[in-house]
Amino acid sequence: MKEKKYIENIYPMIPLRGITVFPHMTIHFDVGREKSIAALESAMEDNQLIFLTTQKDAMMEEPAEGDIFITGTISRVKQLLRLPGKTVRVLVEGVERGEIVSFEAEEPFFRTVIRTEIQVAGFSSEREEALRRKSIEAFESYAALAGRISPDTVFSIITTEDTNKLSDLIAGSMNLKTSQRQELLEEKDSLKRLTKLLPIIYSEIQILELEKDISSKVKGQIDEMQKQYYLKEQLKIIKEELGESDIDGDDELSEYYEKLEKHKYPEEVKEKIEKELSRLVRMSPISAEATVSRTYVEWLLNLPWDVTTEEKLDPAEARSILERDHYGLLKVKERIIEYIASRKMAEDFNSPILCLVGPPGVGKTSIVKSIAEAVNRKYVRMSLGGVRDEAEIRGHRRTYVGSMPGRITKAISQAGSMNPLVLFDEIDKMSSDFRGDPASAMLEVLDAEQNYSFRDHYLEVPMDLRQVMFITTANTTDTIPRPLLDRMEVIYVSGYTGEEKQNIAKKFLIPKQMKKHGLKKSQLKISDSTLIDIINSYTRESGVRNLEREIASVCRKAVTKLVEEGIKSISISNRNIEDYFGPRKFNYEMALEKDEIGIARGLAWTSVGGDTLSIEVNIMPGSGKLELTGMLGDVMKESAKAAYGYIRSRADILGIDENFYKELDIHVHVPEGAVPKDGPSAGITLATAIISALTNHPVDKEVAMTGEITLRGRVLPIGGLKEKLTAARRAGMKRVIIPELNRSDLAEIHKEVIESMEIIPVKSMDQVLDIAIRNQE
Repeated sequence: MKEKKYIENIYPMIPLRGITVFPHMTIHFDVGREKSIAALESAMEDNQLIFLTTQKDAMMEEPAEGDIFITGTISRVKQLLRLPGKTVRVLVEGVERGEIVSFEAEEPFFRTVIRTEIQVAGFSSEREEALRRKSIEAFESYAALAGRISPDTVFSIITTEDTNKLSDLIAGSMNLKTSQRQELLEEKDSLKRLTKLLPIIYSEIQILELEKDISSKVKGQIDEMQKQYYLKEQLKIIKEELGESDIDGDDELSEYYEKLEKHKYPEEVKEKIEKELSRLVRMSPISAEATVSRTYVEWLLNLPWDVTTEEKLDPAEARSILERDHYGLLKVKERIIEYIASRKMAEDFNSPILCLVGPPGVGKTSIVKSIAEAVNRKYVRMSLGGVRDEAEIRGHRRTYVGSMPGRITKAISQAGSMNPLVLFDEIDKMSSDFRGDPASAMLEVLDAEQNYSFRDHYLEVPMDLRQVMFITTANTTDTIPRPLLDRMEVIYVSGYTGEEKQNIAKKFLIPKQMKKHGLKKSQLKISDSTLIDIINSYTRESGVRNLEREIASVCRKAVTKLVEEGIKSISISNRNIEDYFGPRKFNYEMALEKDEIGIARGLAWTSVGGDTLSIEVNIMPGSGKLELTGMLGDVMKESAKAAYGYIRSRADILGIDENFYKELDIHVHVPEGAVPKDGPSAGITLATAIISALTNHPVDKEVAMTGEITLRGRVLPIGGLKEKLTAARRAGMKRVIIPELNRSDLAEIHKEVIESMEIIPVKSMDQVLDIAIRNQE
């Protein structure tokens, strides 16, 4: 037996998904992965040769070495065509088999060492010739049954003399499983390959014959249905000759016509229904098309085209309902009262399209239900979180199997009136993919100038949405597309202060949970000071969801204790609070015990409310380095550099050695280093702490501050003032420095917060230093 000879070369490699390329086979496919496109480009720059093999798992996006079959085909790239969307269509011709010996590189594409066997021509044996003829005969039968292989391809295969080429051409042209194709590709001996291929061809022939038999039987059933239809048509004509109405004999169709006469439909809708009913009369009731048509007619008939609810236009009653159900949310309540008053004065006043933006748990969704009650509109909630298909909004076209109307049409149908209040919850959580962008479909829905003729793809008739009151909710406007945001009136709902949470708990949460758990008012008592302690020590949130959970938890514990121990009532105070709520979960940083050098107290806004922020500065001999630690964001780092620049420019006025930036290292640290911090509002706090450390003068322990600093020492406005002042009050601060440009925001702050501290608006850094820095005697 002759020893086999091999040669090895390096080729770029592409792993294919669900495709196996054989030698002598010409095939085209699309390439979209960046690594695969890079491999193609490398092949085109070299000798146009590339190694093609198959992935073991076609669903894998980024296969590694172990996820690829070793045996593949060295192929020549014949043609490249770049398609839109970073996709390349490639035409290749298989040259010869090869095996991966090793991987030279995986980035930016696979480069592999491929070993190929040097083929030595030999004489054909009688067995090989018999196999060749039998394979050609079987393939001709397969091609005749399959009907998808072109005559030219069949002719080129049956005239092939080379058994090696013949087996590859037959395998490449048949519709085989990936495992079967790979097994044939890995078999290098042409005689063995034909021996394996022949039973596969016979098996495929049997399957095709069964498919043909099944198709014949189905056709017979369809012919029977056509026969029934023909007889029904004849029966219809006989009834007409006898003077009998065809409709009278069909209860379902009679019901449709009765509804059409009973209700008032828009002209275009009525024409559409009549046209569809005339088609339905001529259809066989058992046909699939008749079922689709009936469903469509039922949707058109059952929509409340002529139904509306009578609005309540009493501002006083509406205010009473809103105040009954919700504490705070003044901006939202005032906007609804304004709408009711305007609607009362002008009947053609369009409903507002509002977007309530705020943190979770502040009552955005629940107040909308109260608004619906206040204006006497049917309420429908539609969650848009995770919606990524445009058809969810506009509906599917009737050409698709299982098509249905979109969510807007379903909401109108569910409400049973044409003027409901529709809540689009979590509108900021919508996304898009290859099926379309639902946010773009919402543009028409939420535009009062366009939604008078909204067309659902399924219904294909105009629907007037001007009477619908749309309200949306979101946690942030950052993810809402600008054109969509522009169509809505945004009302920002801020988090609750401690006093607001206390009132909400007393008026709503505690009575609700006590009623739910069967407790009477006398059986569970929670003092005001204890309630404040629960809010500050066991929850940290903008809303009240966790607070309600804590109250529900203590109600359960109280019920258990009342039942097991037989006592009459339970009183929770600061002394026994941990017995019911467990150890305190959160601790707020309080005011320092004494004035400190190099420590200033700033104020920060967080997603769960406000908080105080201690900024510490140490001065050390060195070479003028400015070290910033505490997991600070880029904006906060830039604020520190701006403060540093301001101090250098005014060193002589501030009484600081003008060479301090050369001889001293400054280390600025913001505690709680694991918590990310960012934003410009700590600018004046950073400057104050650094100046205190450099001048050796302490900072007043009772002063907190917030404001952005410029290089010239101006103090610029900040956001989240309500939450920051609440945090300062909670920490026991006596004075708070804020930017002068934020003075107007004080009108929206609760009176008890403002009266509990001295709030000092400032314009410049000089004013900040006069207030915060204590001059030592």
